[in-house]
Amino acid sequence: MRKFSVYIILIACCFIASKAGAQSFKLRGTVYDSTKTYPVISVTVLTSSGKGAVTDLYGHYEIDVTETDSVWFSYLNKPTIKYAVKKIVDASRFDIAIHINVPVLKEVIVKPRNYKMDSIQNRLDYAKAFDWQKPKLKANVSGDMGAAVGFDLDEIIRMFQFRKNKSNAAFRERLLAEEREKFIDHRFNKALVLRLTGLIGDARDSFMQSCRPSYEICMYVGEYDFQYYIKKCYEAYKLKKSEGWLRKEN
Repeated sequence: MRKFSVYIILIACCFIASKAGAQSFKLRGTVYDSTKTYPVISVTVLTSSGKGAVTDLYGHYEIDVTETDSVWFSYLNKPTIKYAVKKIVDASRFDIAIHINVPVLKEVIVKPRNYKMDSIQNRLDYAKAFDWQKPKLKANVSGDMGAAVGFDLDEIIRMFQFRKNKSNAAFRERLLAEEREKFIDHRFNKALVLRLTGLIGDARDSFMQSCRPSYEICMYVGEYDFQYYIKKCYEAYKLKKSEGWLRKEN
C-alpha cells in the first residue's frame, strides 16, 4: 500500500513538472496574401490551447503559445493547416502566406469600401497633389565630366509662382489632414467603442467626441495598448460625468 502511494506521488510530481515546464511565450509574425506581397488584415489566429488574436492593419499578429501548442490561421472561415509550435524555427517572425482565390476577391470588391481601399484610391486620384514638392534650385549638368553649367530655368520660374506654390502646398496639407482624420475614424470606430464601453447612441457619440485620440496614438500604438487606452479614457469620462452631476445636484 505504501509503495502504491509513492507511485501516485511520483506520477503527480511528474504531471506538475510537465505543467510547469510548459511556459508560454509570444509568437509574432505577418500574414501575407498568396503573392507574399500584400499584408492581409482581420485574419484570425488560433491555438490548440484556446488563445486567439487578429491581424492588424499591417497584417501583424501576436499571440501567447506554449511548445505543446499548435497554431493555425483562418480568413473568411477558411482555416489553414495546423503548425506545431515546437517546429517553428523563429517565434519572433513566423510569417505565412494564405491563399485568396478569385471568387473571394470578387466577393470582397462588391462589399462597401473600407479605409484601406479609400486611402489607396485617394492617393491615386490626387497623386499630383500628394507628390508636389516645393521648388528648389537645381543645377544643370552636362559634358563628360558632369560639370554644372547653370540652373534649371523651369525650377527658377516655379520658385517665383508664389500664389500657385502657396495654393499647392495648402491643398496638399489639407489632403494629408483629411487622410489622418480618416485613419483616426478607422481605428477609433463605433463598433470598437461599443465593444469596450457598452455605449450606444448619443452617449457613445459624446464619448467619442470628447476622447478622440490623436493621429500619433492611432498610428504608433499597438492593438492591445490602444484598447487599454480607450478603456482608461472611458473610466476618466465616467468620473468626469459623475462629478458634473454631483455639482449640478449641489
